Amino acid sequence: MNTQITAYPKLYIGIDIHKRSWKIHCASDLFSGKSFTMPPNPEFLKAYVDKNFRDYEVTTAYEAGCCGYYAHRKFESYGWTSLVVNPADIHRRGKEKYTKTDKIDAQLISRELKDGRLSSIHIPEVEREELRSLFRRRNDLVKDYRRIKSYIKMQLLYFGVSIPEEFDNDHWSHKFRHWLDAVEFDYPTARETLESRMRYFRFIDNEIRYVSTKLRAYCRKHYKKDYYLLRSIPGIGGIVACGIISELGDLRRFKSIKHLAGYVGLAPGVHQSGDNQRSMGITMRAHRLMRSYFIEASWQSIRTDPIMQAYYRKHIGKNVKTIIIKVARKLLSRTLAVIKTETPYAIGVLE
Repeated sequence: MNTQITAYPKLYIGIDIHKRSWKIHCASDLFSGKSFTMPPNPEFLKAYVDKNFRDYEVTTAYEAGCCGYYAHRKFESYGWTSLVVNPADIHRRGKEKYTKTDKIDAQLISRELKDGRLSSIHIPEVEREELRSLFRRRNDLVKDYRRIKSYIKMQLLYFGVSIPEEFDNDHWSHKFRHWLDAVEFDYPTARETLESRMRYFRFIDNEIRYVSTKLRAYCRKHYKKDYYLLRSIPGIGGIVACGIISELGDLRRFKSIKHLAGYVGLAPGVHQSGDNQRSMGITMRAHRLMRSYFIEASWQSIRTDPIMQAYYRKHIGKNVKTIIIKVARKLLSRTLAVIKTETPYAIGVLE
């Protein structure tokens, strides 16, 4: 009598990933398994599984974090199923909310994985992931740019140097920079401090321009169709278009505006108990960087698109922050429509 295997045994591996070590918890479909620590290298885990669970169907999961998707891609190359999960999706019961160790985290991931309650976040392809790194580098430079401008103004304020009214704004013209170069102090040490800060300011300024140019050039070359479709929308400039391409990926993967709005964080939060229902504002769970970009783009959109301006005016009287969120949601909807239909936006036509 010949016997046939009708179902392979299953292995569920929860991993708490850190730079120096990984905490592993293995559980099969029959037993809870054990926890152990191993070096941060997928090859060690592969060797362990080959030795102890050779004929098992393997599923792994770990939390998204600073270690990226390298381990995920290695696991999939072994023929395993791999999930990278949002830490907020891992359910904690009772006292588990008040006790946290690497071992407990690995056990929780393994348990949730075994029970089928975990779903993976979107994993970008390597090219888009590396493009994202350039976009985020630009955002880091912008933060440094704002910081050094604040330091320079702080020094002038501290030593009682008044900025001429014509220069007292957020735009630092070349005339204002020349004026800063000519500011005199009682002693040369303060002058050296200001010159050091001005050198750093000019370096950051040039670096932002260089990175921005490279970012736009790459998107124009490798994502030409989507880039120019996005640029056709009032309010969305070159940098915002690059951000959408690198951070959100191909918008065609989103099934609906509700799906996209939930991902970006422009979806409303609602709390209902019995007959009582109240709005909780926009959801706390969001892609905060892209949400801020869409909100900034909305201000430009209402200046250049008559339909968006009329939509904004229709809600005048409410909280300004609430109105601009509504405009951002509408702008997001139009962005998705333009990409899915592959039709450039026409002002006053797309409703």
